[in-house]
Amino acid sequence: MRVLLDTNAYAGMMRGDQAVVAWLSKAEQLLLSPVVAGELLFGFRRGTRLKRNLAELDEFLDNPYVSLVPVTFTTADRFSRIAAALREKGRPIPTNDIWIAAQAMESGADLLSYDAHFAEIDGLAWVNLSAD
Repeated sequence: MRVLLDTNAYAGMMRGDQAVVAWLSKAEQLLLSPVVAGELLFGFRRGTRLKRNLAELDEFLDNPYVSLVPVTFTTADRFSRIAAALREKGRPIPTNDIWIAAQAMESGADLLSYDAHFAEIDGLAWVNLSAD
């Protein structure tokens, strides 16, 4: 099983959150979106532990079971389809989360997140960590 971590799932993993750790122990491959990386880096820069957080992220990305997934034209197409469907349903979600969902779908990964609004995306393999 491949899993793509949302920003809050990465943070949970770093805190040792049991719901996240349980899912990660089942995974064959961990994926990280550049969009998630950007959200993490923004948070790191706003905090007081920039160097430590950067070092931990670098170590995570150096793991052979972890891959940073590319943003491709297919990602952009999936983004546009998801965004249009959400708008049609009148159920918008944050733009970054649409990109993250598009990457999870493109890579065939389960998306691990605490954000309930991912339930609005048809066809997304989303793991609701709040339910664990």
